[in-house]
Amino acid sequence: MRYLQYQQRYWNRIQQDQLRLQQARYYDNIYNNYRYNRGGSWYYTSSYGAQQIQNAIQYGYEEGFRAGQADRYDSWAYNYDQSYGYQDASYGYDSYYVGLDEYNYYFRQGFQRGYEDGYYDRYSYGRYNNGKYQILGNVISAIFSFIAN
Repeated sequence: MRYLQYQQRYWNRIQQDQLRLQQARYYDNIYNNYRYNRGGSWYYTSSYGAQQIQNAIQYGYEEGFRAGQADRYDSWAYNYDQSYGYQDASYGYDSYYVGLDEYNYYFRQGFQRGYEDGYYDRYSYGRYNNGKYQILGNVISAIFSFIAN
């Protein structure tokens, strides 16, 4: 039952996200002045792209925490990769500044850690603050670090 509530909440957030995107402003005069390494390859992005990746990790953590918590309450087995949020991995994506595959990757990194914290009812990777589950800054840095050019 809790997982169904989680899934409905996720769908509602996707709908809100779509409304947000309709009103968003985008900038086409940006410079790819940041670089980061993933899997042994270097990638370049702008400050907006770097922020988008950090947001992906944060959104993933929050959604993962809620999914793990729901699975624990429903007495389901630990299985983050079967969660709808993990499979979709697009909440918060705005289709600018970074590719969807990059966003998905980083969302899932946050999701996996959030799911683990939620499922085991702990805060190893994040904390609860002002009504939100937030991943710790040092965890974000371990997942994604960038260098200004």
